[in-house]
Amino acid sequence: MSGGLQVHGLDVVYNNAVTALSGVSLTVDPGQFVAVLGANGAGKTTLVRAITGLLFVHSGSVREGAIVYNDTVIDPSRVGGAVQLGITQVPEGRMIFPRLTVEENLLCGASRRKKGPDVDADLDRMFEVFPQLAGRRKETAGFLSGGEQQMLAVGRALMGAPSLVICDELSLGLAPLIVRDLFALLTDLNKTTGLSVLVIEQNARIALQHSDYGYVLETGKVVIEGPSEELSSDEHVQEFYLGGAGDAKEAYEAVVRRYRRSSR
Repeated sequence: MSGGLQVHGLDVVYNNAVTALSGVSLTVDPGQFVAVLGANGAGKTTLVRAITGLLFVHSGSVREGAIVYNDTVIDPSRVGGAVQLGITQVPEGRMIFPRLTVEENLLCGASRRKKGPDVDADLDRMFEVFPQLAGRRKETAGFLSGGEQQMLAVGRALMGAPSLVICDELSLGLAPLIVRDLFALLTDLNKTTGLSVLVIEQNARIALQHSDYGYVLETGKVVIEGPSEELSSDEHVQEFYLGGAGDAKEAYEAVVRRYRRSSR
């Protein structure tokens, strides 16, 4: 084994009947920025739930496979196991605590850390990173705009002092300028601090621009993987995910054929 996140042959079912992931494997090396791409229903959020131990909330379970982080096996049925290992999450839909203040939301992200100067310093740093939040630190978070709430969700995840942060649909419902700034922040942290980043995204273009390596999920299976630069230039990925002018159905079928060939 080696450090980082390793997902080995993961099979996930819901209600002991519906298969959501089938044989999914991926790796996020220490200090790597990885993107998982796919349309709605591809299995992206299920993958996040398995890593973070939230499958049971949705009547899901792992039938096969293993999830390992820094040589420690993560129990997908145990809430909090990933957090204790240094993994935090920016959930889909932000999921801030609307009745708490901005500052209280950020401090919730540090709930597993020992209170002291380090937490105080990180809190001040979050307000430097997100100056839009600084003037509203005592305001109720539910009154923030959508973009500000996403900034708060990212800041809350970073307050956990993670070694890996998972962002589930970071760009969902946000203005392009805010999306660009958030991805730029993650890239900067990745390059300057060694923070590992796993983004789960429908916005393939920006995810591939910022990541080192990418995986494409379709109907619960990895159909393509490779360096992000190569995926960006792949004609089928361009047509099906990056808005190319070709026939989307033909491009999708070509992607599936490639997956089947590689599986054989």
